[in-house]
Amino acid sequence: MRFTKMEGTGNDYIYINCFEEHVEDPADLSVRMSLSHFACGSDGLILILPSDVADFRMRMFNSDGSESGMCGNGIRCVAKYCYDRGLTDKTEFTVESGGQIKHVTCHLKDGKVDSVRVDMGEPVLEGREIPSMLDGNPVLVHPLTVEGETFPVTLVNMGNPHAVIVVPDVAAVPLRTLGPLLEHHPVFPQRANIEFAEIKDRSHVTVRVWERGTGETMACGTGASATLVACVLNGLTDRAADILLPGGTLRVEWNEQDNHVYMTGPASFVYDGQWLKA
Repeated sequence: MRFTKMEGTGNDYIYINCFEEHVEDPADLSVRMSLSHFACGSDGLILILPSDVADFRMRMFNSDGSESGMCGNGIRCVAKYCYDRGLTDKTEFTVESGGQIKHVTCHLKDGKVDSVRVDMGEPVLEGREIPSMLDGNPVLVHPLTVEGETFPVTLVNMGNPHAVIVVPDVAAVPLRTLGPLLEHHPVFPQRANIEFAEIKDRSHVTVRVWERGTGETMACGTGASATLVACVLNGLTDRAADILLPGGTLRVEWNEQDNHVYMTGPASFVYDGQWLKA
């Protein structure tokens, strides 16, 4: 089976063109292919599929085999794959993900996709729809306690659930300890992605991400989008800002006119390969 490794701001996934290949059990395959040292090593698996309602459809599986509704860095790489490999000749098209249709705009350099702007849609702010066990619309700086320490979380769903926590020094956060505890907190019935954010100024925010089902990642597109929304709701940033992640920078804007969040960032090819394991 042929596959392609791609990354968006260091968020690396294995991509399989399901116009040509068939994957029987993508959850199991994601676990096996994502292993470091013994396989490809990745944050998960993304399938590129035909769609009845959009130009393309994507399904995203974390490295633990769980499926997520949306992946902001992944959808940019899907857009690059579809254009660069000739599946479409359009630089603006639609991708179905998690039952929603996302609009992507490809920016070219030397005839190849260099970066992609994604309409991430409207943020979901109702506490019960995140989903969480909390009431409120929005849920702002709600105290959440783990291991005797309390964190003020702001909840946003951008295709999957996010809890954003503003801290004075993001580098000092013991993410590998706190991440799993917050991800699996009983207030989140479907777990949650956790973002720790440090406000640099009103247009720059440094973020570290703990992704449910994967762990600490170099970047998260939906997490960057959720962080910007949370910062705006709390009066900490302007409606457009650079989100600085370990793997690079994403430009995120929460448009006041249509209430949609727009994310722009790079998409890069790493290598093509063949999976030979049974």
